[in-house]
Amino acid sequence: GGSARTPVPATRCVVEMSYLLYPPQEICHFPQFIVDGATRMDVCQGELNDCWFLSAVASLSLYESLMERVVPHGQSFQEGYTGCFVFQFWQYGEWQKVKIDDFLPTIDGQLVYLKSSVKEEFWSSLLEKAYAKLKGGYQALNMGFPHEAMVDMTGGVTEMFSFTDLPRDAGHFLRNLLKKGALINCANVQGPVGKRNKFGILFKHAYSVTKTVSGEVVELVRVHNPWGKAEWEGPWSDINGPEWNQVSAEQQQRVGRVRQEDGEFWMALTDFCRNFDQMEVCHLTESGMGAVKPWECALHHGTKYWQNPQFHLTLLEEDDDPSDPEQTCTFLVAVMQKHQRLSGIQLAINVHHYLTYLDLNLRRPLISLDYYSPYREVVIRGRLPPGHYIIIPSTFEANQEGEFILRVLTEKGNISMSVRHLIGGTLAGSEKRLCLEQCKSFVVLMDVSLLLARWQAVFDALICLQDIFVQFDKNKSWSLDYTEILPALKVAGLQVDEFLIQLIGQRYTEPDMTVSYPGFLYLLLKLNSMIRKKEKSAFLVLTVFCKYLVLQWLHLTMYN
Repeated sequence: GGSARTPVPATRCVVEMSYLLYPPQEICHFPQFIVDGATRMDVCQGELNDCWFLSAVASLSLYESLMERVVPHGQSFQEGYTGCFVFQFWQYGEWQKVKIDDFLPTIDGQLVYLKSSVKEEFWSSLLEKAYAKLKGGYQALNMGFPHEAMVDMTGGVTEMFSFTDLPRDAGHFLRNLLKKGALINCANVQGPVGKRNKFGILFKHAYSVTKTVSGEVVELVRVHNPWGKAEWEGPWSDINGPEWNQVSAEQQQRVGRVRQEDGEFWMALTDFCRNFDQMEVCHLTESGMGAVKPWECALHHGTKYWQNPQFHLTLLEEDDDPSDPEQTCTFLVAVMQKHQRLSGIQLAINVHHYLTYLDLNLRRPLISLDYYSPYREVVIRGRLPPGHYIIIPSTFEANQEGEFILRVLTEKGNISMSVRHLIGGTLAGSEKRLCLEQCKSFVVLMDVSLLLARWQAVFDALICLQDIFVQFDKNKSWSLDYTEILPALKVAGLQVDEFLIQLIGQRYTEPDMTVSYPGFLYLLLKLNSMIRKKEKSAFLVLTVFCKYLVLQWLHLTMYN
């Protein structure tokens, strides 16, 4: 027990000076951590402007397995009580434990901030305190974005939508999102903070979407206000909407209509789309969340934006959507800035075909973010046919540095990885196909030392040549057919004639008239080496202009 503990004055770095910190035993007679389960009704906003966080908590409470991760079971004010409670939040790819004591800000013996509708219940108040500790204090929670809190409590990826951009069948869209276990928040940003529209919807205030129901006449959406009051006053209002008279008592009970001002209300889908204009959707990435088909997720940590990191995305399987006539793969790409919140670097994302480096500079991306965003995380949604693609994050200003995480979510189990890992990664084990003697030959052909700065030139050249090889290896056999050699050499910037191709066929092809991956690399390095010696110029990979004399020289040196 702990009823003898003395209240502690709150310091300015945490709460206002006029508040006192009391343990729950001093606030009520028999405090409980959780009463009858953690539900959205346990989330009632206090003095902080943190509805963005509370709406995310209300959405989280719909999924017991999600709640158990953030609010671990087995904590109590009775058995094993120590005055310490533990919560978990997802931070940049890892789950981080946050330990707090149970002293809470009060004024006149009442909780100042987040509270439950049940006076004896304290899990939500303690969760808010733990999140405040994570962010740097209660005042750090004043104003924010629901998508940030949803990501921190799920590890999911959040998309932001304008209602004008929603699909025509918005009801089907919402049902599918909830079926997949997505957390949905919405807001009306067309007026000043604290004011309402004529139907009672608060401006610049975060609500959570908790359910949809399709009836014979109308489709309804259930919305929750973390204030625990201030509900929708239009058609289908919980309290006095005459439309409910058309619905039997059994049906009302089945959908969960509660005729009281508890912050939760129903509204028609058409009214929902008219009275809200922004929506944030958090897609979950882990199984066991009660979702029918959670997203597949691949995660990559990066270090410097100025290096223009590139990530290879392979889309293999089309979506399982019978209503979609196109054979495409749906995916989300998210780039999160580490340790940035309200004043981050402005980011954008581009998705290209898997091309050579020269093509990346000349061709427009297939999919791109139309603007640079300062949010902690930027997300782009795409649908493309199966194939190989390149993801390139970028910054608004050149030479900006920062740590980041890139995540790729796909409907099916597709592949993404850093381009820098391709030589030693999943491109058919390319590193395994390059023996030590071959690597030594590459260094000799390029006439470089093994100093780090010079070795970087070898590495960059191999990456570039590998791009060309992948582009023409249509059947992914890690060999080029004889007919594919000439176009591959042209893309590499080499002008060759038919006689040289015949020489290459005799010298570099296998018995089945194909060129292996190591053989292709050696061939291009050999050609460039011979051209360099003839012209006494610097090493060139993509911009060699072969004149007649150079061709003759190559004819003579091909077998040497």
